[in-house]
Amino acid sequence: MPNRRDPDAPGRGAEARAIGSSAPPPGLEDLPWELPHRFLGLDGPEASFSEAGAVIMPVPYESTTSYGGGAREGPAAILEASRFLELYDQEQGEEPARHGIHTLPALELTREGSTAAMEELEAHYGRVLEALEGRLPVMLGGEHAISAPAIRATARHLDGDRLSVLQMDAHADLRDGYEGAPWSHASFAYRTLDVADYVQVGIRAVSTPEVEVMEREEGVRVIWAEAMHRPGDDGWMDRALEALGPRVYLTFDVDYFDPSLVPSTGTPEPGGGDWYRTLRFLRRVFNEREVVGLDVVELAPTPGLHAPDFLVAKLVYKLLGYHFEAERGRADT
Repeated sequence: MPNRRDPDAPGRGAEARAIGSSAPPPGLEDLPWELPHRFLGLDGPEASFSEAGAVIMPVPYESTTSYGGGAREGPAAILEASRFLELYDQEQGEEPARHGIHTLPALELTREGSTAAMEELEAHYGRVLEALEGRLPVMLGGEHAISAPAIRATARHLDGDRLSVLQMDAHADLRDGYEGAPWSHASFAYRTLDVADYVQVGIRAVSTPEVEVMEREEGVRVIWAEAMHRPGDDGWMDRALEALGPRVYLTFDVDYFDPSLVPSTGTPEPGGGDWYRTLRFLRRVFNEREVVGLDVVELAPTPGLHAPDFLVAKLVYKLLGYHFEAERGRADT
């Protein structure tokens, strides 16, 4: 397995020191230090940028949340919980971590208002895309507002095909601003309709103006949560995939899940998605489309309740596994 504790495994010494400033100094590498505060606690070549097939980018931003707060603590909670995941994935029959996952330091944005912060993030995200040179960017939020700059930067970065956004969410986020903030968590999708088409899955809480946007915009396709829970009917998966273009940005708001699974989010809505059906759909997405970027947002950790943090960390790991699996499949064809 990738080195998480073994002091004799490759990656200690100079390589380990190069991975991050928290590495111990020379001569102390063999002491039983805790797992690093990187995704999965990886320590060794698999955690280095040079070996990474995917790069984790924490963005602990929270400014426009309108009900329960705490999303700023989400990235740290995901990273902490991930250190206790088993690396072997029985669905894929391997350890996806072997393909390399690098964790960047958390990106702190300006506090001079949400508009300035989102403009700053779009510029920063564009620079990250250039530096990744094809590696998969995985942004951890933070509130959902951060998805708009990432989507805009991704669309600008692509050549040719128009970007499709797969939005797994309880809410449509199609408002033209909310509570005076044009770059709100409730308006990120609206702010990107000019650069991307949308397939929204799991939606079950909308406003009248958002429904009017859905009906007006040809580039918005909605899979209502009710359709996902019809017994024996998984046709919604086919409808969603048919509406997606060849290149997809996946944005996953954890309130997509039913609150019985993830109560730790700002605006929980009953009737959400379940675990295995969601994974079946997402595995198909990665295998049938090219996912060029993704984010997981809106976890607001509840003190003393670790299960939602662990679920979201495992979701991120599953998505990475699906990405690596799909990349291997494309390389073999």
